[in-house]
Amino acid sequence: MASRGEAETQALRQRVEEQLSRLITQLRDLEENKELMDDSEYSSMKEDTLQQLREFEAQLERWKSGNITLIDDFNRIQIAIQQAVSQAFKTPEVIQMFAARQPQQLRSRLEEMERDRHLGKIQEQDYQAKRLEILMALDKLGETLSPEERELLVSFSSAGNRVEANQDREVDAKGLFPAAKGLLSHAKHLIKDDKLQL
Repeated sequence: MASRGEAETQALRQRVEEQLSRLITQLRDLEENKELMDDSEYSSMKEDTLQQLREFEAQLERWKSGNITLIDDFNRIQIAIQQAVSQAFKTPEVIQMFAARQPQQLRSRLEEMERDRHLGKIQEQDYQAKRLEILMALDKLGETLSPEERELLVSFSSAGNRVEANQDREVDAKGLFPAAKGLLSHAKHLIKDDKLQL
């Protein structure tokens, strides 16, 4: 039987994960309904959601300093928030799987996209951008990448920002694919300020 402290810790963990899930769902809903809104309404709602994520991150930081048992979980969730705010991961689905440490679901999503590409359901640029995003998430989770996947991260490296690969090698990152350039532009200012370590 769990002690009261363990039960409270578990309840807090669950509330934190539910809050993150709610905010990620809110971001996903905004992206899915973007065409139904005018630009100012979309921008306002997105900025409001990002502000909520920033406030949530600040709260996590305060909690982390007070309870050592939650640090690993909070660090993982905080990284997901930073990625969402910086938009290094643009796809809410990827952010959610990253935050929940679901590498198998990320791999499954990668396989689905590969099938969709072969069936012509997804354009090559979109496929490459999303593939890169998922590979970056898998790398951040410490998952083993195939030589081809590792090469893509290395290929993504022409100049500019720094991306640290898990195998203690650094590669420069620049937009390899036009659709992937958006990923970098949002993360540049955080990398400059040393707020985001890729």
